[in-house]
Amino acid sequence: MNSNVRILCVGDVVGSVGTDYLMKKLPIIKRENNIDVCVVNGENSAKGNGITPFSAERIFSAGADFITTGNHAFKRAEMYRYYDETLSVIRPANYKDSVYGRGYAVIDKGFVRIGVANILGTAFMEPLENPFDCADRVLEELKKEVNIILVDFHAEATSEKRAFGFYLDGRASAVFGTHTHVQTADEQILPLGTGYITDLGMSGPIDSVLGVTKEIIIEKFRTGVPKRFENPETECEIQGCIFTVDKSSGKTVEVERISYDKI
Repeated sequence: MNSNVRILCVGDVVGSVGTDYLMKKLPIIKRENNIDVCVVNGENSAKGNGITPFSAERIFSAGADFITTGNHAFKRAEMYRYYDETLSVIRPANYKDSVYGRGYAVIDKGFVRIGVANILGTAFMEPLENPFDCADRVLEELKKEVNIILVDFHAEATSEKRAFGFYLDGRASAVFGTHTHVQTADEQILPLGTGYITDLGMSGPIDSVLGVTKEIIIEKFRTGVPKRFENPETECEIQGCIFTVDKSSGKTVEVERISYDKI
C-alpha cells in the first residue's frame, strides 16, 4: 500500500471557457501525474463571474473531488442553497456561521481522509474575521478528524500569504494561495513540513488579463469607467500544484508546480 497521497490543487477556474478546458484536460493531467485527490478553486467558474450550481457540477464532471471558493462565493444567489446541500463545496470560513454553507469539510476517499479549509485574507480584501484566528479555530476542529489538512488561502497580498503559510507550518499539510490568477514560482516545503505556494495561478484564457478580455481591462485602466467583464474564447491553460503528502505524518514530502496549455 502506498504510504503517500498525491493531491492536485488547481488555480481559479475562469468562466465557461476555463471550465470547458478543465473538462477536456483535467482527466489527462490526473492520469499522467497519478493524482489521488483533486481540489479546484471554482469561485470564478460561472459565465459572468461567481460560481453557480451548474458551473460547480461541470467542475465535478471534469474530475474534481472538492471545490473551494473565495470573495465571489456569494456573487450568485442560486448558490446559497447549494452550499447548504453540497458537502464538497465550501465558502470561506471567516464568514459568520449564520451564513450559507461551511468553511471547511472532509474529503473521504476510503483509502484516505483529507480536511480542506477555505479562508479569506483581509489585506486589501473584505474586513472579515482575522484569517490567522480563523485558521486556529478551523484547524482545531479538523484535527479531531484527520491528520492531512489542506488550506486554500484566498488573499490579495503576497506578504499576508507568506506570513500565513509560516503561521500554519507544521499544522497544515499544505497551504496554497488563490485569487490573483498569477502563478508564483515559490513552491516549497516549509521548515516544519507544510507544502506551500503563494498562488496556484489560473485555469482560463492565456491571452487575457487574469482571464478577462485584455481590451476591456486596458480601457478600464485608461478611463476609470467600470466595464462588463467578458472572457475571450482563446487558448487556455491549467495551473496548479501537486502536493505529495505522507499519510502517516500528514507532512508534505514533495511539491511540484504545474502549468499546462495546448495539451
